[in-house]
Formats: sequence, C-alpha cells, structure tokens
Amino acid sequence: MSLLAQLQLADSAFPSGLYTLSHGLEAYTQAGPVDVAALLEDVLLHAVGPGDATALVLAHRAVLAGDWDTVAAVDRRLHAVKLSREQRAAATRTGNQVLRTATVVFGLPELTRLAELVGAGAAPGNHAVVLGTAHAGLGVPEDDAVTGDLYAFAASWVSAAVRLRRLDFRQAQATLYGAAGAIGRAAATALAARDPLDLCTATPLADTMSCAHERAQARLFTT
Repeated sequence: MSLLAQLQLADSAFPSGLYTLSHGLEAYTQAGPVDVAALLEDVLLHAVGPGDATALVLAHRAVLAGDWDTVAAVDRRLHAVKLSREQRAAATRTGNQVLRTATVVFGLPELTRLAELVGAGAAPGNHAVVLGTAHAGLGVPEDDAVTGDLYAFAASWVSAAVRLRRLDFRQAQATLYGAAGAIGRAAATALAARDPLDLCTATPLADTMSCAHERAQARLFTT
C-alpha cells in the first residue's frame, strides 16, 4: 500500500499545483536557446539534490524519530536557501496545497502535526518537507521517497519544456529517461545529509533568472 500511496502523491493528477511551475525553465527560454537536458541535469545536481531532496530526506528521518523541532528547522532552512520571492512562494503554495489535500486523503497524524506547525507559523510548509512527512507516515522508505520525488520533478520539467515548445513529446520522454543518472546522483547527495546545515543550493544563474521572471511582461508559468 505504501507504494501505491507514493505513486498517488507523485502522479501529475494529484492536486499539488506543480503544473503551474516551469522550475525556472520559462525564464531561460525567454533569454534565448537552451539545452533542456543539460539544464535539467544541472538543476538536479546543484539545486534540487542538495536542496529540496535533502530537505525531504531530513524531514522523513525527523518525522520517524518524532523530532518535530528538526522538521521545523529543516523547513525553515529550505525556505532560507530559496533566494527569490518567486521560488519561496511556489514551494510553500504547492506544499500547503499538498498538505491540505493529503491530510484529508491519507488521514495521517504526522500530516496533522505538520499542519499545526505551519498554522502556528513555526514552519513555512515547503513542498519537499510536506512530502517527506507524508512518505514517512505512509511507510515509504527514504531512498524510494527521494528517488520518486526527483523523478516527479524531472517529469514536471520536461512537461513544461513541451508546453514551452522546446521539446516534442518523444524528445521529452527521451530526456526524462536520460536524466536517470543525474537523478541517482542527486538522490545520493540527499541521502548523505545528516544535518539541516547540509541543506544548500549553488545556482546563482538560476536565482537571477527567477528574479527576471518575476518581472517578465508575459508568463505562461508562475516560475
């Protein structure tokens, strides 16, 4: 049952709002030609792996240990390393949407406790932390949880590339399959983390692009 629940959370039909995000890709395409596959690998290895994926793993472990102070600390740390307003808003908007929906769907006490922390202002409710909490409560192993979430990110990325007309549907599937190595390395980075201070990102160009996207005259996506 934990596998089915994990697949349900990762499904694009789950109402998380991820379909509204290009994860920065729209800003790159507005700036000029872009190698979608190479950029996806860079984002996985230098942003999502050490950032959101690491937060998911650390939150998962803390929930299993009943350490809610660490869950909140991880959530705040992830919020702090997202440097642009657009990134922070997207992560908490989708996170809170998943939190509200998953609490009803799965009825997990772990999600109820996280909702209390978010409601009290002790944690912002980032998407990755919500998923880490949900997967822990559902009994999904941390390695499966983080790999599945990284795959879901990559799938969302190539879907945005199709809508931005940078890939056709066959190229999108080839790009997604080709991202397996980067997904594995990003998952390994996340699983090696031991402390909230291990959570970081190193994407100055992506941060700059996000700031530019906030002020773009025309936007198909919110990021």
